[in-house]
Amino acid sequence: MERPAWAPRSIDISVPSVSRIYDFFLGGSHNFEVDRQAARRALEFMPGLPKIMQANRAFTRRAVRFAAAEGITQFLDIGSGIPTYGNVHEVAQEASPGARVVYVDHDPVAVAHSQAVLEGNQHADVVAADLLKPREILASPQVQRLIDLERPVALLLVAILHFVEDEDDPYAAVAELRDACAPGSMLILTHASYEGIPLPPERAEGAVDVYKDIRNPLIMRSREDIARFFEGYDMVEPGLVPMPRWRPETSPEDEDPFAFSGFAGVGTTA
Repeated sequence: MERPAWAPRSIDISVPSVSRIYDFFLGGSHNFEVDRQAARRALEFMPGLPKIMQANRAFTRRAVRFAAAEGITQFLDIGSGIPTYGNVHEVAQEASPGARVVYVDHDPVAVAHSQAVLEGNQHADVVAADLLKPREILASPQVQRLIDLERPVALLLVAILHFVEDEDDPYAAVAELRDACAPGSMLILTHASYEGIPLPPERAEGAVDVYKDIRNPLIMRSREDIARFFEGYDMVEPGLVPMPRWRPETSPEDEDPFAFSGFAGVGTTA
């Protein structure tokens, strides 16, 4: 298997990666054949997966513009993945010149590609770290340099918490991050769920099993369980809703039915 020039030497290109599968669904080029094979298997069960990813990205852009309009100039995007067009730093810095953005991911390809994309951008950086180790994220030189935790921060957890099993207590990690941020901070979140998927559950489970097979279990939580991540936050209208229904810029009725799979929301701290 030939290793592309952009692939860090340290990674095993025979093992699929969630962030590279996501990149493939979005039409990106930073993925390997092993990722594409896993993605195609998942598509056999759930052909609308790329539409779900696109809805995630579209919601993220709207939420970042909303945060900037509310005066937030600092963005911490954990589980940021491989940069594609219209990424957080582009949207934030267009809406608020001088906005500071730190990306966090534990996939070496995502980190390496982010470093290349951000070269020369003094107000954006990337950290190789894990959501489940909030202290390491917050103590990193990149966060220390760019993010002032005494001022409001927009924390982005987009399409990441559904890869954290309950036994690893994602709720504790989210609460620790919330408590580290100043009052007036925001949580911008999306999460997969069986609710809203326009397929029988057993078909959707086939796609979930593909992720289980590559040792990245996809945890489908209920709306009620997803809402628990917002403990300590006041929900912004319209609350926790399917992605196309969160402050849409075009008619949600024009969206693909798969875009309504899962939930999105934004919360603020008092």
